[in-house]
Order: sequence, then structure tokens, then C-alpha cells
Amino acid sequence: MNVSPVVVVAATTLALLAVTAAVPRFRRFSSLARAAPVAVLVGIAAAAALGTLDAWTAAAYAAVVTFVATGIAVLSVGEGRAAVRRVRGRLLFGIPWGTLLVVAGVAAFYLVVQFGAAGSPLVVPFVSWSYFYPLGIVTSAFAHASLGHVTGNLVATVALAPLAEYAFSHYPTERGQSSFGSLRTNPHVRALVVFPGVVLAVGLLTGVFSWGATIGFSGVVYAFAGFALVRFPLATVLAVSVREVLSLLWTVVHDPITYASASSSFSTPWWAGVSVQGHMFGFLVGAVLAAALVVRRENRPSAARIWFGAVVLAASMSLWAVWWYGAADEYVLFRALGVLLVAALAIVLTAAVRADATTLVRDVSTRKVAFLVLLLPVVTMSMVAVPVNLTTVADADLPGDPVEVRGYEVTYAEDVTNERVAGVDLPYFSQATNVTASGVIVASPEREVWTEEVSASRLGFYGDQSVTVGGVGWKESVGVHRRGWVPAGASAVYNVYVTPPEGETRHVYSSGNATAAPVVAGRQVRVTSSSGGFDLDVLRNETVVDSTGIPGRNETADAGGLTFVRNGSRVFAEYGNTTVSIASPETYE
Repeated sequence: MNVSPVVVVAATTLALLAVTAAVPRFRRFSSLARAAPVAVLVGIAAAAALGTLDAWTAAAYAAVVTFVATGIAVLSVGEGRAAVRRVRGRLLFGIPWGTLLVVAGVAAFYLVVQFGAAGSPLVVPFVSWSYFYPLGIVTSAFAHASLGHVTGNLVATVALAPLAEYAFSHYPTERGQSSFGSLRTNPHVRALVVFPGVVLAVGLLTGVFSWGATIGFSGVVYAFAGFALVRFPLATVLAVSVREVLSLLWTVVHDPITYASASSSFSTPWWAGVSVQGHMFGFLVGAVLAAALVVRRENRPSAARIWFGAVVLAASMSLWAVWWYGAADEYVLFRALGVLLVAALAIVLTAAVRADATTLVRDVSTRKVAFLVLLLPVVTMSMVAVPVNLTTVADADLPGDPVEVRGYEVTYAEDVTNERVAGVDLPYFSQATNVTASGVIVASPEREVWTEEVSASRLGFYGDQSVTVGGVGWKESVGVHRRGWVPAGASAVYNVYVTPPEGETRHVYSSGNATAAPVVAGRQVRVTSSSGGFDLDVLRNETVVDSTGIPGRNETADAGGLTFVRNGSRVFAEYGNTTVSIASPETYE
């Protein structure tokens, strides 16, 4: 059938609820609420029976509905009912409206502005490249690099943000204040304006004070975690576990059954993509805001809860993953330094929240000193971010003949200076910023963009890749292709080509040459790459005596007394009765 499964499920659910409502004793809202999950499950079963929904997807939907229904049922009795009453006492109608608005806004940005609904998202223009590129600074916190990236951050937001919103409270918590006495105490304003506004401000802060090029909502997610941790340490640790459950439910709906087999793949270490500074900055901003709030409200948690909560949270959310660039395609993880950082964070956070008003010097109290110690890394990171983000790449010319797409330049290069990292001048740490790049380079001087979008190793593994460039309301894809030959006993020789959105494929890079190991009649054969093609040089005593192009499939060519035969994909060199394999095409996954 061509009927949408959504239509089948919705129609069945509404029909069953209508039948239920027709019975007088079941017309109460509570009865209909209990009947709703059963009606949805029947609708899913009907969709599966009619063939509009496959069995595994139906099972996944049924599992999610069962999870949700069971959770609601548990919250409707005993301690669960008391918890719901407490939530309704702080959140408008018991719903975290601010969280829902934030999730909807971030999802809409990804789906619409980044063209995520069409498949591959547009990323490059929404990265915080420099203060001289305001669009990236403003949008980087709300944009994402992939579907998995945005999904992970939104799942974490759903798990952690409601706890932060509960701590903030839609209703005023001070004794004697009326909920509708002013705009500041109006629960509708606090839920729909103030909380989302604070989230927006924190997102802008993470974009402004990030160290270099960053993208993603994770800085704000960590701010939720830091804010919630200071007020409800153990509940926040539980929320991190809830994040894993929500992630599982999303995965089972998105991919209810997976088939896998052993195969080669290309990947970088997971921690190499972690924005440690952005996460730590967001976490500390949230912690500072919460510390000020709990001290003013005088509802500080115990030192033990804060310390253990901070350690568990920081460890489980990878705040210890401190890394930097190594050699080409290498990364260095400073795990020991990261663990020390987590320990220091737990101590400082505990001191800032639990310090009392005991006077140290004149009017300086222990509480003020502890709060300043917590605030110090936030200020320090902000001060470091300013010179980092004032760097430019306007004079960074790309080698070769790059393809131009509306102000972007795309090319391929190897062992060139990474202009984005090298643009940061750190006294005594020049070696750390002397990083080279090899791969597909995308640059745009007017946007302060310079980035290695695809590494040389990745292109060598897959052979064909594409990069997407664009801006608000437009995007274009540029294809990059590597083709090469592997001489027997030597490294690959290859050319790289770039295909613009409109136009012919262009040759942009030739690798070094390589000589095959076999010796035939005192001669060796060298494979060379030049002008987008491949040649065979015949060498005697390392001197070129003759050259020819690589013959076509099932063809031959003569050079330097040797006959080259292309048998299938391989090239053989023949001399008399001697036949030796010289080269074979490079293969890709």
C-alpha cells in the first residue's frame, strides 16, 4: 500500500480513542491518557499488518512507546506523583518550555539554514573562523557538522536542560513574591523569553570566546551540565545516564536493525574532534551562573555531593580529553593532564559553592575568594580567545590552480603550513603552532576561512570525496578525485583532480615519482605523474634513457628496449623471455 504509516497510526489511534470516549465511564481525561499508548500500539500493529511499516521498524516504534508509557505510569503513583507535583510547582504546567524552544530552534537551524534536511549539511560558513567574520562567530554555537553531531547535542540537551530549567524555575522562589507581580516574576516570560534568552546569550559567548574554529551546541550543553550540577549534583549525574537511554531510543527508531561485517575503514580518534576548551568554557559559565544563584537563594548542596558529582560528570562527559596536533594525520592525547584538570575542577567547584562568609581580609570573605577562583579560568580563557580570534588568513595563498566558487578556493596540497593554526602566535610555543596540512584545502580570504576539509590519508583511502561550500541560502559541492599507480615494491604515484559545480574537472596536484623495485636487463622503470597523466621512464644507472605513457587496457608500448604490456589492470615489462610486473592501479574503498 502507498498509504503513509503515519496516517495509518494516527487514524487508528484517533478511532480507538473516539470509541473509548463513547463509553461514559471512560470519558475522563485520565482514562483517555491511559488508553492513548494502547491505541498507538494498536495503530503501529495495524500499519505493520497493512505493509506500510516493516516489522523491525514497527518493533522499534512499539519499544519507544512502551518506554514512554511505562515512565508516565510510574510517575503517576507514589513517589513519582510527588515528583510530578514538585515539577509542576516550578515549571509552567510541568513542561520545560524553554528547553523545547531551544531544541526546536537548533533543529530548525540545522534542517533549514544548513540544508540538513536535504542530506549533507552546509558547514564551512557557520564556523567561528575569526572576529573579522561575524557570521561564523554568531552562528557557530547553533550549527553542526553532521546529523550525528546535532542529534547527540540535542539528545544531551533534552536530558540536561530541563534540570537546569527546573533549577532556574518558571515561578519565583523568593518568599512573598507573586508569580504575576512583574515581568521578571511572570512564569510565561521566564519560560518563553528569559530562559531561551539566557541560552542564546551563552551560545553567543561560546562563539565569541572559543579558541579558533569551532562549531556545535556542545558548549551550551556543557553549560546546562555545569548549571545543573551546582544545584542538583546527583540528579545531574543521573541525567547523564538518561542521555544514554535517550540516545539508545533515538538509535533504535532511526536504525532498528543493523547488519555489520568485518571491513577496512578510515577514522580518526574520537577525542581528536572534541573541543575541550569550548566544553570547559561552557561548563564553567554554567557553573558560575549557578553558583551565584544558589548562594543568593541559600540552597547550596553538600560538599560531598558536589565533588563526587563533578568528578563523575567530568569523567563521563570527557572533560579530560585534552589533545593537540602531532605530525601529519597524528594527534596527541594528554590523558594524565586531563585527569589532573578534572580533579582541580572538582576542588574549585566545591570550594566556590560551599565557602561561607568568613572574613579573610577586611571585607573580603572566603566566599568571594572562592567565587573569584572559579571565575578566574573563565576570564583567562576569554582573554586568550581574543588574540586567537583576531588572527587572519588574508595573505594565505593556496598552491597550484585552485577552483573558485563564489569567493571560496578549493584545491589539494601536501605539507603546506596550516594557516589557521600558524596564525596564532604563542610565545615559547611556536613549535605547537607549526602544524602542516595535507589534503583538500578550502580557503576564503574574505571570510577568514582556511581549513583542511579532507585529509590526504582519507582521500587516499576512498579515492573520491566532496566538499560543500556556501552561505546563507546557497550551497555548492566540489568533487575531489585521486587516481594513481603503485609501482612494484614502491609507494603510490598519483594525481589529484577537482571538479567544480559547473565546469570541467581540473588537475591540481601531482605526487612525487617512484621507481619499481624489479630490474629488467639492467634497467629499472619509474612511474611519473605530470600534467594529470602518468608516464613510464626507463632508467639505466639512474639515468632516463627513454619514456612512454602507460599503455591503454590490453595495449602495448615500447621504450628503452622494453615492451610494456597492459594486461587487464596491471602493467608488465617484457624483455626477451622475461616478464615482470611493474605497476598496478591504486585501489580505493
